[in-house]
Amino acid sequence: MTDESARHGIPAATIIIFRNAPAGGPPEVLMTVRSRTMSFAGGMAVFPGGRVDPEDYALGEALAGEIGIAPDEAAHQIAAVRETLEETGLAMGLAGAIDAARASEARAMLAEVGALAPVLDAFGWRLDLAQITPFARWFPKNEAIPRVYDTRFYLANLGTGAVEVSIDHAENTQLFWTSAAGALDAAERGDIKLIFPTRRNLERLALFASYEEARAQAEAIPVRTIMPQVVEEGGKSWLTILGDAGYPVTAELLENVARG
Repeated sequence: MTDESARHGIPAATIIIFRNAPAGGPPEVLMTVRSRTMSFAGGMAVFPGGRVDPEDYALGEALAGEIGIAPDEAAHQIAAVRETLEETGLAMGLAGAIDAARASEARAMLAEVGALAPVLDAFGWRLDLAQITPFARWFPKNEAIPRVYDTRFYLANLGTGAVEVSIDHAENTQLFWTSAAGALDAAERGDIKLIFPTRRNLERLALFASYEEARAQAEAIPVRTIMPQVVEEGGKSWLTILGDAGYPVTAELLENVARG
């Protein structure tokens, strides 16, 4: 890890994708199990996403005035859109003539060219970032942890559950839909493993009976950078976060925290 990445982190972005539960009940979110060979969060269940690439910054700079978003924020939202298409095959945050076949073709092209701008041009699509809502920003800054990511989280709503998703065969080994509470239960059973930020976000997501409730809270609470801190209490070490950022659980025993 370079000194620069230790100070500022590796910029990353992800979209938490909601869908209506097919059998009714709480909404579901899309999660992926990362390949055990990945250097960060290998074998862990996370939300699809990844780092912000130079091409994302270039496109964000070019479109910032048009879409009314600051270039840096635009780059993160573009990265979230790109990573979602790349990792799941879902065309979120995009508009135009989009169907399953064209999304599949666009995903294949994205794998070849590695950037979203040529895909938009080839398919006649445009960004529709109004589809995604800023939700959170996590930066577990710690010089002792390699590859520290400064990750911005966004929300989006798929609505129907009738859209197919598939793994990319590179970074993830499984994609699955689950309620937030269901993911937490699976972690308690040992069926999946969760890193600290994912667990806290799932606990927050479990508060909501619908995507609309989640979006309303996200819009009501300004996004602040969450930088977990270790505190000593009762003779034990706890990893803690901000108490007023919308999270129902703000501390976990450090000895229980899964490392990414």
